[in-house]
Amino acid sequence: MKPILPILFLAIIFAGYQQTTAQEKKCTPIGKLEITLENDLMTPEALWAFGRVSGQEVSPDGKTVLYGVTYYSIEQNKGNRDLYTMDVDGNNLKQITKTCKGEYNAVWRPDGKKIGFITAESGSAQLWEMNPDGSNRKQISEIEGGITGFKYAPDQSKILFTKEVPKENKFAALYEGLPKATGRVIDDLMYRHWDEWVDTYSHVFVADYDGKKIWDAKDILEGEPYQAPLKPFGGIEQVDWSADSKAIAYTCKKLTGKDATLSTNSDIYLYHLESGKTENLSEGNMGFDVAPLFSPDGTYVLWESMERDGYESDQNRLFLMNLDTKELTYATEGFDQNVGGMVWSADSKAIYFVSDWHGTFQVYRYNINDKSIDKLTEGMHDYKSIALAGDKLIAARSSMSMPTELYAVTISDGEAQQLTFTNKDLLGKLTMGKVEERWMKTEDGEDMLTMIIYPPHFDPDKKYPALLYCKGGPQGPLSQNFHYRWNYSLWQLTATLL
Repeated sequence: MKPILPILFLAIIFAGYQQTTAQEKKCTPIGKLEITLENDLMTPEALWAFGRVSGQEVSPDGKTVLYGVTYYSIEQNKGNRDLYTMDVDGNNLKQITKTCKGEYNAVWRPDGKKIGFITAESGSAQLWEMNPDGSNRKQISEIEGGITGFKYAPDQSKILFTKEVPKENKFAALYEGLPKATGRVIDDLMYRHWDEWVDTYSHVFVADYDGKKIWDAKDILEGEPYQAPLKPFGGIEQVDWSADSKAIAYTCKKLTGKDATLSTNSDIYLYHLESGKTENLSEGNMGFDVAPLFSPDGTYVLWESMERDGYESDQNRLFLMNLDTKELTYATEGFDQNVGGMVWSADSKAIYFVSDWHGTFQVYRYNINDKSIDKLTEGMHDYKSIALAGDKLIAARSSMSMPTELYAVTISDGEAQQLTFTNKDLLGKLTMGKVEERWMKTEDGEDMLTMIIYPPHFDPDKKYPALLYCKGGPQGPLSQNFHYRWNYSLWQLTATLL
């Protein structure tokens, strides 16, 4: 009699393989949605159908823009992000990915020959690369537990990445016979951030890279019980490579327990790859110091800085350090506004940034030579982020009446040309209410800015119910952001139906 168990075993494996393959084939990529509207008023279904544009990156040669669009499926109860490229003038638009796992943190490799991105296609979030046209996708990293962000070294010899490092499981140590128990032993702060338990530390790693794979990864905060980037909102923007690829600057709050809970005193640390030594560049400043960024010529490193410890909505200032002399400059002293989203000019003589003023976010330029600040843009909209492309800035812009799209802003005169029209069709089916700014005198004699949003098809001869929205905070202002939770156009529908 022939043995049947091996045959049966192989049959089970083959059946399992067929089932897995069938499940993979059932995967439907989430893309642009076609919805039917009963009228031209905003609805929850219309709001969730908008494509969400983000993450514009300009190629090293300054000719091509890479960006992502996220669409959501109510049926699948999830979203998915695919990648697009276009010329810096908006021509030759191409969708270069269409997958079920999505592509995130997508950037150009320094030589411009590849696009690096993070996807969970292999089962965990890993670094992958592909050609600029989306072809030849290959997995580059195989890091246990996956990664959360990455950056190429300018000389392309190494890659830094961030990943979660598990904290000691004190419950498991006490009860060795209960390996699957989910209990926790809590004897210290900070044990929770917003809606998640703090079971891991986010650390920065550096690894060798040869264009095909990474290896010999080293935790540059090994053994340190700190978060870098900072939880809960910090990302890869809080880490950067020096221009010579010999050092890494990162953001970290090196405090534990109650001190870490009450303090906002994060600092900018500089890790030297050759010696393994770390120095604190912002020591002495007691508030938040975040988001270091090296100048292209290697002379400077800048960062965002708040002054006071424990005051998490303090003014966000631009600080600049000369790496040769260690001279520290409060660059935006006397500029009574926040700064954010900094970008260096190609010649390292200017810094572009976005700042909020009177209910809008505009683009500004800080000139290093004479320490002057120029306002480059105007208008009832928010510039959310910018990327340099020769004599232009590729900017993400939104308003209360339009989701984020990409624009080319001419540096010399601030003129803006719309490049992407991701939501043109859907917006063409909707009528948005007119937005009008209005200044009012308060009881104590101060001037207060308010925004009046009229109902769609407003008739001045009719009476309408009014909704009053008082902005909380104070971390962020009321501005022209197109919000997907507190969406004013959706509230207009409510007011219209009352």
